[in-house]
Amino acid sequence: MLSALTVAKESIRYEDIPEPALEPGHALVRVHNVTLCGTDLHIWEDDYPAGLPVIQGHEFAGIVEAVEANGAGIRAGDPVAVSPMVYCGKCRPCRLGRFNVCENIGCIGCYSDGALVELVSVPVEKLCPVPDGLDLDLAAMAEPASIAMQAVNRGRPSPGETALVLGSGPIGLLATLYLTDLGVRVVCADTDPDRLELAAAFGAADTLLVTPGAEFPGTDQAAGLDMLTDSSGPELIIEATGVPSSLENAVRLVASAGRVVQVGISARTASVPMNAIPFKEIDLLGSRNSLNLIPAGLELLARHRDQARALLTHRFAFGDLQQAFELMRSRTEPVGKIVVDMPAVMA
Repeated sequence: MLSALTVAKESIRYEDIPEPALEPGHALVRVHNVTLCGTDLHIWEDDYPAGLPVIQGHEFAGIVEAVEANGAGIRAGDPVAVSPMVYCGKCRPCRLGRFNVCENIGCIGCYSDGALVELVSVPVEKLCPVPDGLDLDLAAMAEPASIAMQAVNRGRPSPGETALVLGSGPIGLLATLYLTDLGVRVVCADTDPDRLELAAAFGAADTLLVTPGAEFPGTDQAAGLDMLTDSSGPELIIEATGVPSSLENAVRLVASAGRVVQVGISARTASVPMNAIPFKEIDLLGSRNSLNLIPAGLELLARHRDQARALLTHRFAFGDLQQAFELMRSRTEPVGKIVVDMPAVMA
């Protein structure tokens, strides 16, 4: 079978490798679609701690080709998404039920070989049945949907609250979709007007265009936020950019006794006045991966198929991965999610 191996910085080599054999407790999944994210780009650029070579692909869906009888009721022919996270179950976070931050965490397609291959062997417990009628290219986005839902859950939203989502990339948009489902009024902010158009379609009650280097929010934007929040500020802010100034804005703008959830990842340093956190008694929370929310992510995508479809802005064949990664890096045009059609789709 054909595999795509990232062998060195910005270098992918296609190789024929043996098909995996069916192991006890595992299933063989014929991969149909893989979606790409920023982590994939970092791996391709050799800027990721896992190291190369590796077969990438951690957001994926396909059809079960072979599986032994199992308690989950998974059968050959079932469409599934796959939970790629691997955790030890023994470290302190795992014992606390916080396995999404396992001290020995792994991820299929990041720290070990993943789904940019025709057939993959995965443990049965990692398989998540796809709801009826949900296309597999959309189901491949269940993993980023789960990350967005984890971030929202960390923020403990309540119906009727106002949330500010900073960043309208895929995670921010999916968080907006979920918050809206929960009865939360959402305001989205981004530097890209095209992304803000999507945010409105994803349920945002208002959108704020951020001008890099300019004061945020501007006078009119601040007045609009005051109107929505009775001049108290948003009760919940989801920071989904990883830009230091965005976290600084979140701490400044959040309501007293409010919550800020940092889900955007960056190694850069933000400067936050230390008195802002105790004076307003802010809950400043991190969010990573999810607590097995991929089934919930599939349901979210199934409820909002038109929005999920709009998030898929580019499609590449399996043989064109190099061009897909170059587009992600160059950003010469607006990019939402890139979906890769594997050979099973082209057959």
